[in-house]
Amino acid sequence: FCLSMMFYFRFLIAFILLHSTIQAQGPVIIGYWQNWISSEAPYIPLDQIDGRYDIVCVSFAVLTSPADMNMQFVPESVSQSTFIQQMNTIQAQGKKVLLSIGGANTSISMPDQTSHDAFINSMNSLLDTYPFDGIDIDIEHGNSILASGIISNPTSVDCVYLIDAITQIKAHYAATHSNTMMLTFAPETAYVQGGMSAYGGIWGGYLPILDALRDDINYIHVQLYNSGTVYGIDGEIYAQGTADFIVAMTEAMIQGFSTSGGEFAGFPEEKIVVGLPACTAAAGGGFCSPVVVASAIDYLHGNGNAPGNYTLVHSQGYPQLGGMMTWSINWDAVSTCNASPYEYVSNYEQLFETILSTEENGKEIKPVLFPNPANTFIHISNLTDSDYQISDITGKLIKAGKIDSNSTIEIDSLNDGFYWIYVNQSWIKFVKQSSN
Repeated sequence: FCLSMMFYFRFLIAFILLHSTIQAQGPVIIGYWQNWISSEAPYIPLDQIDGRYDIVCVSFAVLTSPADMNMQFVPESVSQSTFIQQMNTIQAQGKKVLLSIGGANTSISMPDQTSHDAFINSMNSLLDTYPFDGIDIDIEHGNSILASGIISNPTSVDCVYLIDAITQIKAHYAATHSNTMMLTFAPETAYVQGGMSAYGGIWGGYLPILDALRDDINYIHVQLYNSGTVYGIDGEIYAQGTADFIVAMTEAMIQGFSTSGGEFAGFPEEKIVVGLPACTAAAGGGFCSPVVVASAIDYLHGNGNAPGNYTLVHSQGYPQLGGMMTWSINWDAVSTCNASPYEYVSNYEQLFETILSTEENGKEIKPVLFPNPANTFIHISNLTDSDYQISDITGKLIKAGKIDSNSTIEIDSLNDGFYWIYVNQSWIKFVKQSSN
């Protein structure tokens, strides 16, 4: 009872003081960056990664030892000060840099107040030391991600403590950084969609966590790899490495589904990101060729026919899908893993450019933004009088108003970086760049 009340009151206080609904935004490309030396996927200095990646998840914050929940992060190959300078460099380009927690070799359990507090204090210290824009939850082992009770009321002490810990870390970040902490999740399929076949243990283990923190989450990019077969919401079973798997698993996250632990409500499409390996060697299974990925994404966007046996419940598709994620940026850069380096991010760029157009009288009309990069103003052609919204990469609404093809939007007051403008049911990315 005391644990439940503690969680309730802390969550209520955090909600009242800090809660704000994450705004919708345009699609993003998220990549994991490997903080270690590897001969197969070579180390890349953080400030030398491909500039097309919008969000970089630094892998990983790990435990100092299995006996405690103290988290640590030590930059590989460079000093702390150099790493911070590299972070500042790419953040000045408009990228968001997150500290990813866990990975394949870290197990997170919080059986008592001591471990719970150690996790919070150590994570707060890391976020105070390094200028991360937030955290990514990639916990793959431990009691904290095992299903218990029901989705709306988990009974595991470890799970409740993890939810409370993330809430407190977010509150601390807001208080010390005067900004909202970005929060993303990268669960494996068993812990999410796996809840449809069973609820307990690893099956559906992330569902109470995602449900409790849903209003604070920017993106969920389930790992659609290293997975067995999984049920879709149509009751059929789908295998990784296929267009059907991508489409079925993605729609399940948007539509929600039933489990023996209760209903899991879906998330807005703009918060759901398709997570896939960059090449065959990047994961044990689940790689899809660019052509297969394209067939799945096009169908999810509402274009064309189903690429396999799965038929979308929402026949119009999801044109505001959140984007794509990959493990990893390092693997994407390898010249021998795919036909060419950065094949994954190039495929993303091509696929998501197609949603920036609208159709009129059966003819494709593309709103065109210029100049890009821009300094003091932007102009958009091929539109009539329209409402617009400008958001930063976290989804925060920056500016709104009306525009037509004969007017411009002043952006001189914006900080340098990437932005999205939503106009005529289209997202257009642009760069604010001050003149030298």
